[in-house]
Order: sequence, then structure tokens, then C-alpha cells
Amino acid sequence: MIREITRPPTARCNLPMYIGFLLGEPKHGSCSRLGEVMAISHDSATRFLHRESYDGRDLFNESAAHLDLKGGTLSVDDTVLDKPYSQYLAFVGHFWSGKHHRTVKGINLVTLYYTDTEGQHLPVNFRVYDKSEGKTKNDYFQDMLAEVLAWGLEPAWVTGDSWYSCTDNLKRIKNHPLAGLFALEGNRTVALEKGRWVQVQKLDIPDDGLVVWLKQFGPVKLFRTWLKDQPRHYAMFLPDADQLAAIDRPTFIGQHGKHWHIEQYHRAIKQVCNIERFQVRSKTAIKNHLFAALCGYVQLQKLSAMSLISNCYSIQRNLFNGAIAAFVGTFMPTMAHLNPEFQPVVNA
Repeated sequence: MIREITRPPTARCNLPMYIGFLLGEPKHGSCSRLGEVMAISHDSATRFLHRESYDGRDLFNESAAHLDLKGGTLSVDDTVLDKPYSQYLAFVGHFWSGKHHRTVKGINLVTLYYTDTEGQHLPVNFRVYDKSEGKTKNDYFQDMLAEVLAWGLEPAWVTGDSWYSCTDNLKRIKNHPLAGLFALEGNRTVALEKGRWVQVQKLDIPDDGLVVWLKQFGPVKLFRTWLKDQPRHYAMFLPDADQLAAIDRPTFIGQHGKHWHIEQYHRAIKQVCNIERFQVRSKTAIKNHLFAALCGYVQLQKLSAMSLISNCYSIQRNLFNGAIAAFVGTFMPTMAHLNPEFQPVVNA
């Protein structure tokens, strides 16, 4: 459960109201629009966003109630929230975007995303990249990993893309001890035998994988996939390296598929949860907005798991069906003069 606020409320806007607004409003995510919809002062929404300071522990507590915390897969990735025209917002910088395939202006959100053994999956920790802290995304990942383990999460696997496959990260994961699946750049060097190093992109890798020694790390099992005729390379490792040979391609495909949940999450929080649509500027207000958007995603996933909705996109898609139908029913008779044979549809 989300913790109670630290101070008595001074505004009519609260977290459930703000989350509901983000999920229901199809276009405009401003405090002014919330005030207009809910018939409250827009200052109430602004005060709410500045009042609290929600963090990753609050997100973990909200998600943990719906997850089996033992034996699942923990994934790390980041996404850029586009803010191309913002000049005075906190956290805004220039970051590489996988969506645009170039460096863009925006806010970088780093997330730990957990898939349990029953297939339920939710975000469990987050950071907003802040250049003033002097940390890298790898530093954030290591901090977040240590936090969720301390909070009681017991994953069996940790997965990530090539950005997070630096040697230090892999060693941290293995020392916990946890298994890992991480993408590798094609120029990473490995050895089939001692002293003979070769780039992974130059290896002949069978479908069932190839056990090699990853430079400065240790034994891993390599797998290769293809995307649009481009090879992609992955390294899998276990706390007990002697068990590497037992990892087969179905195991690799299964863990790779679980990692894909975090990509689907990135798409949903942008398309459904209005995470990019806000007009506050301070660090506290922005983080509280992002937290509310992530909580909205958690609630949608909860409803989906309970079979109350088909997927996280269905609520917003169907929200205005009645209003649109009523408008069409009202508007159609006014157009009868355009077609003399026109007959309005009357609902049974």
C-alpha cells in the first residue's frame, strides 16, 4: 500500500484523483485541465504535486502486493520522455532514444521491472536521471538493485540490454548470487581457449549456445538472434558456472521474452498513462507526476490480471464510447438535408 502523506492535506487534489485524471484524460495532462474537469482550483493540483516526495520504495510497496517476490526475473532499462520544447524543466537533458534512433531532448527514466513465476509483471523501482548527482545509469542500476534486494525481492534472474552489460554490473549480479541475461555489443571479446581472444560477432554460435570466457568477467553462454537481418548477441551466466552447459535455447528464449515486458511497459506509460504530459518544473513535482503515472500503470495491470479489462489500453479506448455515440445520435439528424433519403438510426 502507498504510504500516508507526511503532512495534512491542504488541497482538494490527492493521489487517487491525480492518477484517475492521468488515465482518463486523452490529451491534456496539465493541472489547469485537471481543475477544469474536477471543478477544483488548478492550484490544488499544483500543491499536491509539490506537497509529497514519492520515491522508488513507494512504487515497490504498491507493486509488491500483486507479485510473488521469489524466483522471478528482474529487468533493467531506461526510456526518454520527450520534452523537445522545454527549456526550464528540471531533469531535462539530451539522451539517446531508441524510439528516435538519435539523441533527443527529454527526461531519462530508469526502471527496474519484475516478472514473477506466475507471469505477473510490474515496475518495482525507478530513478530519474539527474546530472547534478554525478552518477551514470549504471550507478543508478546498482543502487536500485541493492534496494529491491534489501526490500525483500528474491529474483532468480536479472536481465538488461547492452548498455547495462558492463563488467562491474555483471560481477555485482553474480556476487549476490543471481543468474543473468544481458545483451552484448558485437565487439565484446571472449575466449574459446586461454589467451586467444575474439569478438563475439566473429564467432560461429550454434542455436543451443556456446560456452566461452567473457573478458574480465568469466564463463558465460552466448546466444545469437537476428532482427531485420542484424545479429544480436546475448550472454547468460549462472552463480554456478558448471551448470552453464545445461542452459538451452528454450531457456534463453523464455528469459528474453520476459525482458520484453519492460519494452511494453515503456510504450504503455507513454500512450496510456500520460507520463510525458505535464507542465510543472520543479524536481519534486516532476517526480511526483512520474510516480503517479507509474501507479496508474500498476492499477491497469492489476485490473487486467483480474480480467476486469482485456489490456491496459482498453479503458481509455472505450472510455468515451457512450459520449461519442450520444454525440453522433444528436448530430446525425441535423445533416438530413444533405441526403433526402437519410434516416437517422434509432437505438432499440
